[in-house]
Amino acid sequence: QVQLVESGGGLVQAGGSLRLSCATSGGIIFRIYGMGWYRQAPGKQRELVASITLGGSTNYADSVKGRFTISRDNGKNTVYLQMNSLKPEDTAVYYCNRLGVPPPTYWGQGTQVTVSS
Repeated sequence: QVQLVESGGGLVQAGGSLRLSCATSGGIIFRIYGMGWYRQAPGKQRELVASITLGGSTNYADSVKGRFTISRDNGKNTVYLQMNSLKPEDTAVYYCNRLGVPPPTYWGQGTQVTVSS
């Protein structure tokens, strides 16, 4: 049974920073898939904001490019998201999960990020 445990969210003022962590266990997804950070704001669909391949190549949504940095620690089966210069529109529940097809069907509980103006 795969487990995804996101943490590090919270309430922060605009311009502030947060570092999210996602610990994976119970499966092999971390060892064979690229990983991504997704977010879902109220009333909106879940979107992929940052991704990292097994080799460490990264990609970002235009809305977060230059402000967010994704990284992974293969020894700890953990993926991180450093978020700087946060904006109110970054407010959402953040999830991590694997990349690839078919789309994942299991999701963790996510971590809430709230950015006040």
